[in-house]
Amino acid sequence: MKLNIKQDKLFREALQCVEHALYRSAHVTSFAALMDFIHEWIANDAYRISAIQTNYTAWNIEQASDFRNQKDHTLFEVMKKQDFITNGTMKALQGLLAKRNECAHPDDYEPGINDTLGYLDETMKRIAALQKK
Repeated sequence: MKLNIKQDKLFREALQCVEHALYRSAHVTSFAALMDFIHEWIANDAYRISAIQTNYTAWNIEQASDFRNQKDHTLFEVMKKQDFITNGTMKALQGLLAKRNECAHPDDYEPGINDTLGYLDETMKRIAALQKK
């Protein structure tokens, strides 16, 4: 799996969070790495960025950082509508977002080490799968 420097740093920080039993923080940080990857994955492909610019002109996307103005859930739906990902992948990404939200906002969810390592593994597998496309 190939990551840029920022994504690699975020995943390393997520692992440091795990080492210190900061499981909620690890979820949030690894999701940030996933989203940075997705933004770059779309912006660095001429076909994908053109499709977004053509079909979602109000978004005004010129570079990866412009995606930060869009809701993650909406971006996943757009990726599915543009056939960048399958329906199953969209639902999996939405599931990762829901779990991230549970960790980022006050809630009853208290992830443990196994939950967290599984989450990190899933985010990395999603990146690896997208890299094959």
